[in-house]
Amino acid sequence: MRRVVITGLGMVTPLGGDVATTWANLIAGESGAGPITKFDASDQKCRIACEVKPADHPWGFDPNKRVDYKIQRQVDPFIIYGIDAAGQALEDAGLTEMTEEERFHAGCSIGSGIGGLPGIESESLVLAAKGPTRVSPHFVHGRLINLISGQVSIKYGLMGPNHAVVTACSTGAHSIGDAARMIKDGDAEVMLAGGAEGTICPIGIAGFAQARALAIDFNDEPTRASRPYDKDRSGFVMGEGAGVVVLEEYERAKARGAKIYAEVIGYGLSGDAYHVTAPHPEGSGAFRSMQMALRKAGLEPRDIDYINAHGTSTPLGDELELGAVRRLFGDAMETVSMSSTKSATGHLLGGAGAIETIFCVLALQDQIVPPTLNLDNPSDNCQGVDLVPLVAKKRKVEAVLNNSFGFGGTNASLVLRKPVD
Repeated sequence: MRRVVITGLGMVTPLGGDVATTWANLIAGESGAGPITKFDASDQKCRIACEVKPADHPWGFDPNKRVDYKIQRQVDPFIIYGIDAAGQALEDAGLTEMTEEERFHAGCSIGSGIGGLPGIESESLVLAAKGPTRVSPHFVHGRLINLISGQVSIKYGLMGPNHAVVTACSTGAHSIGDAARMIKDGDAEVMLAGGAEGTICPIGIAGFAQARALAIDFNDEPTRASRPYDKDRSGFVMGEGAGVVVLEEYERAKARGAKIYAEVIGYGLSGDAYHVTAPHPEGSGAFRSMQMALRKAGLEPRDIDYINAHGTSTPLGDELELGAVRRLFGDAMETVSMSSTKSATGHLLGGAGAIETIFCVLALQDQIVPPTLNLDNPSDNCQGVDLVPLVAKKRKVEAVLNNSFGFGGTNASLVLRKPVD
């Protein structure tokens, strides 16, 4: 059976413009939250977000490193973040220069939950105010979700599968799981896989706030707003950015002497078939997604050392995920650590599952699990669960589970382990 390993990492997040900066800040307990600066949010119910920081910030992102300025002017932020994260991952894997034959078997699976919402909003205003002839000729291809994969494949000449997943907040995890399957099935030897999002704009914030999904009680204390599992949580904090990994067939990676971070050994997915925004009241979809991932991995719950939870900081979602984990893990809850890194990064929607997969990889590499920030007053259901409150924890980490759940009742779970020869 063909095995799939991770040989490259790239990310742009509210905690940093690259992997090293983001991970260092995450482990240090930093928060990416702050007042919204991308637009005047004074009339919004929610006035905070986890924004990607500008280039002059100590954690800043410089798009000019990997994205041509002409492209930057044509596309929405989520595409810029995705192109840069993909470039980082290829550089990390040592695969920026491939032969034509190798590029025939290298592809992209990079998606987004919402895509070019800021550009759709702004060009709609142009249309209304100035008429159809003033709408940008780049409007369509600058907003489409598959244009991350499209732009990346053009930039690096990747002629294998060109794929884009759109499954709301499960997108990043589904993208990685689907790409791993492509390699296992022999459709590709190398895949760039992940997700990106950039929807911090007036209509994006207003829409989620009106749906009562965003935290609106901490506008004056943004770093305290994202608080998964805490009794005072009231909603998520919008984040933005991208995460992309290089997936590679194991024997190929080993033959070229690649650095192998982790192996993807399990992928589970399911549907709630219940409600467009609320998870199933028994957490059955989440349970079956995790159960499938473990079965595909050939592992038992007691084999998992760390769970990166979906944990968005919504009262309903947090409790149902925790209940599903308890039901599946049983007595193994005594030995597993589980945290929500959205407490630091905010919720990157379609990019969340990808950056959180990278956090799982780094937990395996560094033998440390990131904390759940702001867990000052845990809900009653948290008793007996190691949610890694406030401070990162050194511990043995050999196998990890990553959960992502999205609107429409779409669920994805990934299992990774340390590379085994």
